[in-house]
Amino acid sequence: MATGRFTLDPGIRALLHDLGVSTDRVPELEQGPVMLTVDEYYRFWDAIDREAGDPDFPVRIGRALSVESFNPPFFAALCSADLRRAAERIAAFKPLIGPIVLDVTGPDLTLSLRWPDGPAPSSLLVAAELAFWIALARIGTRRIVHATRVTMRSAHNSPALTEYFGTPVVAGPADSISFSAGDAAHPFLTEDESRWRLFEPELRRRLAALEASDTTADRVRAALHLNLPAGDSSIGGVATRLFVSPRSLQRRLQTEGTNYQAVLTTTREQLARRYLADRSLSTAQIAYLLAYDDTNSFYRAFRSWTGATPDELRPAGSRTRK
Repeated sequence: MATGRFTLDPGIRALLHDLGVSTDRVPELEQGPVMLTVDEYYRFWDAIDREAGDPDFPVRIGRALSVESFNPPFFAALCSADLRRAAERIAAFKPLIGPIVLDVTGPDLTLSLRWPDGPAPSSLLVAAELAFWIALARIGTRRIVHATRVTMRSAHNSPALTEYFGTPVVAGPADSISFSAGDAAHPFLTEDESRWRLFEPELRRRLAALEASDTTADRVRAALHLNLPAGDSSIGGVATRLFVSPRSLQRRLQTEGTNYQAVLTTTREQLARRYLADRSLSTAQIAYLLAYDDTNSFYRAFRSWTGATPDELRPAGSRTRK
């Protein structure tokens, strides 16, 4: 998002206290929410890592998470019907937490983190972000939910982490966690649509204020990240998500020197290149995630962008089934 800052919620005080981590040497912590630059936020987590001195600290964070540890967007997610819907809501409101993009893809539920450009976050921060999803699933369903796959660009693994996730952390092109379709659709016992309706207007107001300096093209791209895996590439679907009419949306894009089709095409190409680096995704699945009617349509589009087929540009060693 335009701000490029993370919001450090005061609820983290209680979490760190429960984990026995002193905050005396973490000056950013105050009584209210604190806005940190990316560098400050990463240094904050580095300080916690040094203070904890525990390679299994992400597991301890996951097990200690409770409703009171969550800030409003995460608490609102617990009102969702299931983990997939909760992930979609968090993806939409993640900018209120910080400049991280959460990609929600299927057909099984895969949640991938895209961090700000620049230095990479610490393995502790990445592992803690991924452990959060296990905690959320377990709190919502009151079941022991495990991941089917966990990848980190800088693999961080231990017996305790493997036990917590239910699968070893493996090196991969993205920081991601996957769940089975059954676990993704298992009902949340915390579902409360009436409470969600109380949360939603304020969250949307805050998001609108945050997005005020974003371009319309930026907002369209963010909406497409949510709509494409659901099979919707239409301007109408994006306009609905952005609360404008298709005509108004196209007019705003034209004032920025672009149009909906151009933004859709570049977004699909960027996502296609990212998905091709994931060995677990077949070409047919990638076509599905990009909302193409069939694999041949995806092949034709990809060749028009790159002059090559998806298989030809797949990174060495990552070829998979079609």
